[in-house]
Amino acid sequence: MNNIKDLLGSPPSAHVTAGYLKSLSGLISASDSLIPEVKSYSDVVYFNYFKLGVSLQFSPRNGYKPTTGLKREQLKDDSLQLGAIDVYNVPSAKPGKTGGSTRSAELAFSTHPCSPLKIPLEITSNSSSASNADTTPSGISINRDTTGKEFVSWLGEPSRKGGGAGPSAGSIDIWCEWSKQGIMVEFGGDEARGLQAWERGKDAIWKVITVFPPKP
Repeated sequence: MNNIKDLLGSPPSAHVTAGYLKSLSGLISASDSLIPEVKSYSDVVYFNYFKLGVSLQFSPRNGYKPTTGLKREQLKDDSLQLGAIDVYNVPSAKPGKTGGSTRSAELAFSTHPCSPLKIPLEITSNSSSASNADTTPSGISINRDTTGKEFVSWLGEPSRKGGGAGPSAGSIDIWCEWSKQGIMVEFGGDEARGLQAWERGKDAIWKVITVFPPKP
């Protein structure tokens, strides 16, 4: 199984991307799992592999601006590069609780078939000291039931976060981003939304992990 970060920056037809998707397809029985739903916009093109639990977000470059509604064969591969990868998880609902997502787009995705999901970590400036170097892992191994508490124990406090209760949040689930690691995590279930979501969020299970190029 390829390092998922190795896919970033590649065009849709890259061998590294095809190899990664093929390895995922080999873990399930669906014959059409390698056929993506393509959603094109002027600033992003999504390749949604619903049965593989993964969505690839390609960014146009060299002045390319795709029109809305293009088919796969109409895209200019050389003018697209992979800017982010969404990996989906569908946590089982607890007895008496609601499901992990209320958004129809997320409900269409199956759980990513590779578990644990292993993501290598970047060496950042704040881990250069001997004490931090001893405690910072070289990578993380994410299971389907990994919680917010575990992400924080591995990655420290997030550089950005949002969601939960608030005047503009409504039912938006909580999310955390570790910009220097190029990792964003959205959490699901009742623990991740509503009043006191941040107090309960340590027990919330991840539902979407986005991998992107690290930010300074």
